[in-house]
Amino acid sequence: MNAWLLAAAVLAVGGLGPCLPVGLRGSPEQRVAALDLAGTIASAVLLLLAQGFSRTSYTDLAVDLAVLAPAGTLVFTRLLAGREPR
Repeated sequence: MNAWLLAAAVLAVGGLGPCLPVGLRGSPEQRVAALDLAGTIASAVLLLLAQGFSRTSYTDLAVDLAVLAPAGTLVFTRLLAGREPR
């Protein structure tokens, strides 16, 4: 295990861990924010894993996720726009 893989593990547990309960039990607005943050953190974790395993092909997945995660957040925001606040 090298420093890149250790950093990926720490970021995955410390970064994605708090997003899970908020994404499961928060208000709709909090869930969208948790989804957006989780996409950003997952992209960073994938970049760290690509560096740790010395595989440049893994970088493509991280870049794709970095581009598509905000688009998914916009779709969920559009779906929530018509709902009444609680």
